[in-house]
Amino acid sequence: MRLTGKTAIVTGGGSGFGEGIAKTYAREGANVVVNDLNGPAAERVASEIALAGGKAIAVTGDVTRSDDWTRLREAALEDFGSVQVVVNNAGTTHRNKPVLEVTEAEFDRVYAVNVKSLYWSVQAFVPYFREQGGGVFINIASTAGVRPRPGLVWYNGSKGAVIVASKALAAELGPERIRVNCVNPVMGETGLLSEFMGVEDTPENRKRFLAGIPLGRLSTPQDVANACLYLASDEAEFITGVCLEVDGGRCV
Repeated sequence: MRLTGKTAIVTGGGSGFGEGIAKTYAREGANVVVNDLNGPAAERVASEIALAGGKAIAVTGDVTRSDDWTRLREAALEDFGSVQVVVNNAGTTHRNKPVLEVTEAEFDRVYAVNVKSLYWSVQAFVPYFREQGGGVFINIASTAGVRPRPGLVWYNGSKGAVIVASKALAAELGPERIRVNCVNPVMGETGLLSEFMGVEDTPENRKRFLAGIPLGRLSTPQDVANACLYLASDEAEFITGVCLEVDGGRCV
C-alpha cells in the first residue's frame, strides 16, 4: 500500500472529488481525516471507510475559518498522532452566468472557500510541518485556472489564484521539505455540475461540454483521486510546484 504510515486530511471530503480522494487514500493504507461543512456527509464517508477496513474520522468544519482549521489539526493529531498530507479539496462556484450578474455575496463566498481556505491551511500546518521536517499540500484547482471560459469569470480567477499561490508556496517552502502541488480537474461528475454548466444536466447539454474534451468524457472522483494518490506518495518525493491536469486533453 502506497500510503501506509501516513495521515491525510481531506477537506470537502463528504462528497464528490473529496470522497473519492478520502476512500482511495484509505484503501492505500492512510489514516484519513474527512472534513466537510456538512457533518453528516463527512460521518457517512468516514463510516464507509471504516466498514471497508480503513481508518478514518470525520471532523465538521468551515475551511474559511481559522478556528476550524485549528480544531481540524488538533483532532487529527489526537486520533492519529501526526499528519503528513493536507488535501485542500473543498471548493465552490457561482453559477455559470454573465459577469455582471454575479453578486458581491457570490464573489466573496467563492474567494473565501477557494482561496482563503488555502491561506488558513498554510497558517495551520506550515509551522507543524516545519517541526516534523516536511509535509505535503495538494490543492485542487481546475482547468478553469489554465484555460478560462465565459460565464465563470470569478470562479476562473479563484482557481488561477490557487495555481499561482501553490507554485509560490512550493518555491518558498521547498527548502524545508514541504511539497506543494495542484491537481487541475476538468468539469466533473459532482454535485456542482449543473452550476458549472449554467443549465440543467441533460444528455444534450452535456454533449456541448464534452465536445471540448478529446477523451470524450467528464472527470470522475477516481480520476482525481488517482492523481492525488501519486502526489501524496513517496514516489513523488521530488515533485513540487506541479499542476497536474486531469482533463482528458481539455487544456491541449
